[in-house]
Amino acid sequence: MTGPWRDDTGTTRCPVCAGSFPPVGRQVYCSTACRKTAFRRRHQSPRAAIDVAPAQRVRDVTVYECPGCGDRLVGSQRCEDCRIFTRRVGVGGICPHCSEPLSITDLLDEETITVFTAPRAARQAGRR
Repeated sequence: MTGPWRDDTGTTRCPVCAGSFPPVGRQVYCSTACRKTAFRRRHQSPRAAIDVAPAQRVRDVTVYECPGCGDRLVGSQRCEDCRIFTRRVGVGGICPHCSEPLSITDLLDEETITVFTAPRAARQAGRR
């Protein structure tokens, strides 16, 4: 019990709105509205479960390019021919038409990239 035991002159807290009120008898809620709200919450049907897809590693969808031979690889950070580490080109994958690794930035023209990156840079400058 949250309030003083057998003391009608004391105050107690409403479990719904957390407001204090002087209880009358065995009154638990401060008002009829809070009592009805508590009833609805107790008798709600359980919410449907949300299925979340498993996370995919960013490296698996990243295109890398070897600085030595110029070969492009998806998900591999080391060139097997040159035995050196590759540099990151960007997010992408295998092209369904030519079966070559292709990044998203290869598909977009320079104007589109500038338009989408400019607002982000402005937001970060405003935070400082």
